[in-house]
Order: sequence, then C-alpha cells, then structure tokens
Amino acid sequence: MPRSPLRGRSFVSVNDLNIEEMHLVLEMAADVKRKQQRGEKSNVFEGKTLGLVFQKPSLRTRVSFEVAMNQCGGRGLYLSPGEVGLGERESVEDVASVLSRFVDAIAARVFGHDLVVGLAKHASIPVINALSDWEHPCQALADLQTMQERKGRMKGLKMSFIGDGNNVAASLALACAKVGMHFDVASPAGYELPAAIWDQAKADAAKTGAVLRQVRDPKDAAKGCDAFYGDVWASMGQEKEREKRVRDFKGYQINKELLAIANPECLVLHCLPAHYGEEITKDVSRIPQRAIWDQAENRLHAQKALLLLLLGY
Repeated sequence: MPRSPLRGRSFVSVNDLNIEEMHLVLEMAADVKRKQQRGEKSNVFEGKTLGLVFQKPSLRTRVSFEVAMNQCGGRGLYLSPGEVGLGERESVEDVASVLSRFVDAIAARVFGHDLVVGLAKHASIPVINALSDWEHPCQALADLQTMQERKGRMKGLKMSFIGDGNNVAASLALACAKVGMHFDVASPAGYELPAAIWDQAKADAAKTGAVLRQVRDPKDAAKGCDAFYGDVWASMGQEKEREKRVRDFKGYQINKELLAIANPECLVLHCLPAHYGEEITKDVSRIPQRAIWDQAENRLHAQKALLLLLLGY
C-alpha cells in the first residue's frame, strides 16, 4: 500500500489540503463507510490514542472521534478544560510537547483559532482542528461527503449558506471551492465571511470553476440552489450578543417559502444543534430531502478517513 501523502501532517484548516488531497480524503471516507456498512472490522488503530482537548462541550464531535478510534481498535482520551487549562493554567507549547509524548494525535475543539495553530506548531504529532472560532474543517468534510452521496456529484452543484459568515461557512467556502461546487453565502451587513477566507476560496475556485458569491438577500441565494445550509445565529461564546443577533438575522431563515425558490429536490443541511424557529423551521428540517442526519453520521466516516491518512494508513 502506498504511503499516505498526509502522514504526520496536521489538519488545522481546509486549506491544509490541496485539491487532490481533498478528493483523496473524501474517497477514503466513502470507502470507510462502505466497509462499515458491510460489517468489515479493522484493528488498524490498535495501541493508538487520540487526545481530545476540548474547551467547548460537544455531542457530535466527541462521540464521532471516540467511536472512530474505538471501531478501529484504538481509543479516544477526553481531556476537559479543567484538566488542561489550555493557554491559561499551562502554555500551549507545553501542552503540545507533553501530549506528543503520550498520544498519537490530538483533536482540539477550542474557542480561539490561535490555540489550535499553536498546538500544531509545537506538537510532533498530527493535530486536528475539531472546531475553532475561525474554521470547522471536519464538518466541511462530512458535508461534502453528504453532497456526493445524495446528489452523486459535487462539481457544478450550488450550495447556499443562509446566516452568519462564521467558522462553518468559512470552511464550507474553502471546501466547495476545492471540489468545484458553487457557493453562495447570504448574510446581513457586518456578518460577511472574513476577507482572508474569501480570497483563499476564490483562488481555488479559479482552478475548479466554482462560482462564489456573498449576497444580502436569502432569496437571491435560493435561486438555482441544490442545497441549503443553516447554522445557529449565536454560537457558543456569543451568548451576550444573542438579542442583537436575533434582530439582525430576522429573515435569514430556511423555510418553505425559501425552499420554493430553490431547485426541485434541494437538500436541507444543518451542522446542529438547531434552534428551530430561528435559522430553520422544524417542518423544513423534517422533509424527505433533509440530509441532516446523514451529515451527522458522516462526521464519523470522514474523521476516521482523516485519521487513517494522518496516521499513515
């Protein structure tokens, strides 16, 4: 078996993968899922440990990473904020150096992106961004896998993100650009994607033919849309801004009226947790073409594929 081109590397941003490597991860994720559905088992991670450094609690992220390791014979070791005190009780450099002697890879779910960047800089093992305030790259892998499964392709389709130009939207813009998927993000003034992310995505879009747009009106983004994507208006850590955000995002909701403008059989996506009645109505989240549960499941397969490649399998 050829040596993995990702062996020993970190995955802090979607842009840590070039276009070919993105397709490699997605192909591996599809293969991993097929093997699991056939009941094939593997102990390839026997004796391996993934350190889970979490500043933020999570349902999908923790469970998907721990199960991915367990299903391949390894283990996930959860490290709570109180146990680590990342960047506060103990420096990022020291945490990275110590964990590099104990575990085989780190998945970090943090508030500040600089923390996961620092871990990757100082660790001698792969570091995975399991979420930061700048990006959510593992979610984007699962999202693309879901699009490929449900639509049979990615290139030439259009995904429309309705709401805040946040970490999820940032990783989606970068990921869609790499696979040739058109991407609209409809946000109110002041909530656009960061210019640095947009410029990076545009560079790959020029190579793959993806068309990227930032628009104000959700109805504009709905035209020709093959998949709507929603996320909460106020993320963890933004509780003090909640009332203002609820006012600012009024009208930025995925509902039946918006769905009626999109292409027939337009998928409905959401990274969860959802605040029904705000960014998405519950009835739309339950229609036949919703793929929300597929996205959640594919976190497991996409991350297992990523771990296999980073650990050199």
